[in-house]
Amino acid sequence: MGFINLDLDAIEGYVANHLRLFISMAAGILVFVGIIAVSVFFIALRGAEQTMVPDVTGQDLTSALQELQVKELYPRIQLRYSQTSSDKGLILEQDPNPGTIVKAGRRIRLVVSQGVMINTMENYLGRNIDEVRMDLQTLFASEGSVAPLITLKEPLMYEYSAETPGTILQQRPEPGSGISGPTVLELVVSRGPEDALIQIPNMVNLSLNDVLEQIGRSGIDFTFVTRPAQEGEIPETVAAQNPPGGSMAKADTRVTITLLSPEPSEGEVFGLFKYEMAKNPYPLALRLEAQLPSGERRRLLSTEYAGGPLTVPYSLPVGTVLILYMLNREYHRETVIPQIVFQADRP
Repeated sequence: MGFINLDLDAIEGYVANHLRLFISMAAGILVFVGIIAVSVFFIALRGAEQTMVPDVTGQDLTSALQELQVKELYPRIQLRYSQTSSDKGLILEQDPNPGTIVKAGRRIRLVVSQGVMINTMENYLGRNIDEVRMDLQTLFASEGSVAPLITLKEPLMYEYSAETPGTILQQRPEPGSGISGPTVLELVVSRGPEDALIQIPNMVNLSLNDVLEQIGRSGIDFTFVTRPAQEGEIPETVAAQNPPGGSMAKADTRVTITLLSPEPSEGEVFGLFKYEMAKNPYPLALRLEAQLPSGERRRLLSTEYAGGPLTVPYSLPVGTVLILYMLNREYHRETVIPQIVFQADRP
């Protein structure tokens, strides 16, 4: 049986050489991978950190926040009172300025308007009550469920005076009074002169369009009645009025106007638009418009009206929508439908 001679020193040298080679290779691989990882990290970081600050000045806060979010920017909000109530909730200033290149994640300072700071009562004397109502609604429109700082006491108080109807004569609290919390504003408003007289315009023989224009210019109170035209009479013109044209009467006198029905026309309806309106202490801006089936809009009447039963003649295509406005707000609408026409009609 033979014996194998092992050179232990040679074996140890062989293992040591290969171990050093393995360690060197492993260390080299780790260094290489580390270099690649660091390079990728800095490349990614450098690509993501640059962004341009958008221009959000003048926008509402919600829109501004959405635009900043897209750019991966974050807000730092400051509130400030401004000179007008119309910019409440809008961005007044921003820092950094629009177009600045910054790192993603940067905080952008936004100055948001709180509206006008009110600590004294405004002077409303001599102003029109409708304008004041609108101003107060606009001023406190964004208060939500919170009670507005100033509210009008209803119903308003009215007095006869030489001032134009609707003019504010007195107010409480007085102008310049301090305001420390929710305040009720009491107003006395002019009805106009008690015994004021006007001259009734002459509308006999006028066409329907002309008489509606005359009503708009004069501002008289009116009621229309209709009857068929007789021989020798011109359809769709005024046959009579009461009181007669040229006479003097009180400003609130209602003039009855008799209109002759037009000749039948295929596809069109002649009738009276009728609506019972609330009585106002003085005349308010009223407008009646017709929206034809074609989409065309036509103004039938524009005048100052104190309320009560409203009657306006019309001759319009079937399907036309009649829209009544008071103070530029829609009050009522109805659609013209086929009906028995060309007979005497009284409101």
